[in-house]
Amino acid sequence: MAPVTGIPVAVAVAVAVAVAVAVGRFVLGALAGKRSLPPARGRLRSAVSASYRCQEPPVETSPVPYRPDPAGGCPHADNARLLARGAVAPVVLPGGVEGMAVLGHEALREFLQHPEVAKDARHFTQLREGRIPAGWPLLTFAAVRGMTTADGADHRRLRGLVSRAFTPRRVEELRARIEELIGSLLDDLERAAADGDGVADLRRHFALPLPMGVIGELLGVDAEFRDRLHHLTDQVVATDIGPAEAVAANRELVAVLATVAADRAEHPGDDLTSALIAARDEDGDRLGQEELIGTLVLMIIAGHETTLNLITNAVRALCGHRDQLELVRKGDAGWADVVEETLRWDAPVSYFPFRYPVRDLTVDGTVIPAGTPVLAGYSAAGRDPAAHGPDADRFDVTRPGRADAVRHLSLGHGAHYCLGAPLARLEATVALERLFDRFPALDLATPEDGLPRSGSFVSNSVHALPVRPGPRSGG
Repeated sequence: MAPVTGIPVAVAVAVAVAVAVAVGRFVLGALAGKRSLPPARGRLRSAVSASYRCQEPPVETSPVPYRPDPAGGCPHADNARLLARGAVAPVVLPGGVEGMAVLGHEALREFLQHPEVAKDARHFTQLREGRIPAGWPLLTFAAVRGMTTADGADHRRLRGLVSRAFTPRRVEELRARIEELIGSLLDDLERAAADGDGVADLRRHFALPLPMGVIGELLGVDAEFRDRLHHLTDQVVATDIGPAEAVAANRELVAVLATVAADRAEHPGDDLTSALIAARDEDGDRLGQEELIGTLVLMIIAGHETTLNLITNAVRALCGHRDQLELVRKGDAGWADVVEETLRWDAPVSYFPFRYPVRDLTVDGTVIPAGTPVLAGYSAAGRDPAAHGPDADRFDVTRPGRADAVRHLSLGHGAHYCLGAPLARLEATVALERLFDRFPALDLATPEDGLPRSGSFVSNSVHALPVRPGPRSGG
């Protein structure tokens, strides 16, 4: 969601509904005027270590707009170069769409909670004026009808409909089921390694089916749909996808979830989809059909993609920093510390679309015009040396939390803070503890710089994670 989120984490990711229907609802009217955000603190210029091979020392370049690679790739080298120039950067998105990215921790924290920054795409000037094509790969992040694109009373209404499923008490009640599922998946991972000469894809056999299984059960999505839904959501968050593929993936995702909703309407159960349908039927103006499908889209994507990346990135980090793993084993740090440091150091979501200033805003000395699509740079903010010190690029599970602000922003901030954060943290913490308890010698089977990256600059992880689990503990 992370999990189910308004984020990012938790992020973060992303969403899709029938784009043409949503676009037709955008209305005219961005207000004129100017507001300013407080400037971020003075930026420290520190070299970036080679913790991951994708990192290089930041090199000053000409202040031209940054073009995120649609094929994704490791973001940290580019983030370091951009942060060396400032907390805000102009960007050119696929298709030549001009936008901005807020990268610095303090600037992003203020921007995410600013009262004149909106999520509703009616404030997206280029979209409102008809200058965004239907096959634009990022369009679904704007067009979905749900809480990630709602403001004010609409956002509170939609968030309130699902929030009861993600209270800390409700999440804790899921612990036994999560532990049961993890035990079964560890068995699957062990069998896959035995069939693969000691090597198995941890992402496929463990990190993916855990959050997908949990969110699937919460929503009442039958197991037969889950693999297809993951494939489709992968395409939705991809930024290297072609227009025809993007439209087709959106349509099929909506169709599959409409089938799920129709089945739950006919055969209601003790699940969130049935509860959402009941809310719609009892008081039709509370949740329309588009909002129902949009909410399911959000829940499926955010409910597993971000947690999938979080677990994957944590395993990569621990395998690459055995000294940090040893600190946890000795009791000098906890598994929850590993989760928080991974969220900071290698955020599951890199650049999350979109927010729009409703008035011109000056952020860290840079004017962001009203109606500009803005990316939230979570992976950059996590390694901002102005917030996290000159060793911000170092993975350190004993890193103390900050007294003056949140430790990281990877699960969002403000009204759209990740709704599923408690669930994401529980899943990841238990998963890592059980994984390394079972397989203490687990290590990567492919060097870090040889791992295939996800084809998206929104998602931040690898597409596969071949590991050698090694013998069981005590075996």
